[in-house]
Amino acid sequence: MSSCRDDFETEPSFGALEFSKDTVYLDTVFTNTSSSTYNFKVYNRSDNDITIPQISLNRGEDSDFRLNVDGVAGKSIQNIDIFAKDSIFVFVEVTSNINETAPDELSFLNTDQINFDTGENLQQVELVSLIQDAYFLYPERFEDGSTENLVLGLDEDGEEITIDGFILDDEHLTFTNEKPYVIYGFAGVGSGKTLNIEPGARIHFHANSGIIAANNASVQAVGDYSADEDAMENEIIFEGDRLEPNFADVPGQWASIWLTDGSTNHRFEHVTIKNSTVGILMDSNDGGADPTLTIKNTQIYNSANVGLLARTGHVDAENLVINNSGQASLNLSLGGRYNFRHCTFANYWQNSFRQFPSVLIENNLQSGETLFIADLEEANFSNCIIYGNENIELIFNKSDEAEFNYNFENCLLRFNDFNNQFEDEPEYDFENEDLFQNLILNENPEFRDERENDLIIGEESGANNAANPTTANQVPLDILGVNRTDNPDIGAYQSIEFEE
Repeated sequence: MSSCRDDFETEPSFGALEFSKDTVYLDTVFTNTSSSTYNFKVYNRSDNDITIPQISLNRGEDSDFRLNVDGVAGKSIQNIDIFAKDSIFVFVEVTSNINETAPDELSFLNTDQINFDTGENLQQVELVSLIQDAYFLYPERFEDGSTENLVLGLDEDGEEITIDGFILDDEHLTFTNEKPYVIYGFAGVGSGKTLNIEPGARIHFHANSGIIAANNASVQAVGDYSADEDAMENEIIFEGDRLEPNFADVPGQWASIWLTDGSTNHRFEHVTIKNSTVGILMDSNDGGADPTLTIKNTQIYNSANVGLLARTGHVDAENLVINNSGQASLNLSLGGRYNFRHCTFANYWQNSFRQFPSVLIENNLQSGETLFIADLEEANFSNCIIYGNENIELIFNKSDEAEFNYNFENCLLRFNDFNNQFEDEPEYDFENEDLFQNLILNENPEFRDERENDLIIGEESGANNAANPTTANQVPLDILGVNRTDNPDIGAYQSIEFEE
């Protein structure tokens, strides 16, 4: 038998509360954007049931912080009871307008205190949050409550296919490093326009958001982190808009950089793309002799689906690093033209079961009951690492109805076919020198910390001194600006001696 206590007598708090934290750090949030909810516990260690007469924010109703105490929300809360030897939770959030609080600052430290009781029994918990100013770009909202959309085309019934988004005005076609950009929905680069992203720019995306380039539009994201000792600050970063440490490596926080069919002259240099669904999605190519996408000294990490997905693309890449993708890190789909030099394609995905290899190369695409095919004119890999935590990290998906041309030169590959599943398939004849030259199979690249996306290789790496010098001379510096012309290593990084 048991019963619930439905009434009890309490005595006033006497200034002997204990707290799980004496300071709550709410991390960095953008102006006018709500933070995550943080919490701490308040303990009554005494043998008596007590009542806290008042729990309030020191700045009162003017505070940017918000409280929820034991289920009661407000900025000043009265008469909160705590049983003897018991505790309660206090939840805290913050939303601040930097233009009102610190109009001349790009960021400011927002502080307040939570007061427990008053007078001689007063106890306090400090609150600290860094508020970051930003440019906010988002679709227009109309009087009827609807928002601006981008039209992608027509479906089989002639109905418009739309996504939440907007076309960037001419004044927003240059992203500077003055302060971050926060994008809601897809920011569209209009036909014939170029989006220029300057060194040091930081672009943050809300959920289901991204950049989309229209027909004859271009994206030029050219950073520079080799100029001086603070040069890493000149790198361009694309990531989500959640700045809390718990979101630093969470995949799928935003959609993609989408280079649509007919877009042209895209360039990404000294760029990091992280925590998207698809890092770069490339539909087709512009039909010209020059690559539609040139990508150098770039890292793509933590993609929920694919790091770089190119359908009939024309891509030229060097010092490209891709890791931790829910499907493939690199998917060359539906043919195209590709050249990769000194690239590292790895996949150490841990968030779920992975069915795809690090690199998937195809000349066909199944869509419903329809099979599309296109010529794989070339797919050349020189001095590249293809590795991961699965036995097979390279798969060819070939249709005999279209060309399928590829070549691997001085590459380190993980392909442990212990079941002899691919033994009789000519695409995987690694002794065929027309397709594979100086291939290194299943030797450990010895990444420094692959799960933390640190793919620098060590002195015992199987990739050491194994690169083709001719190709290395075409890419004389590694992704960190280290000279590789003497004793070049395979992959995007020259090896280093790891500290114990």
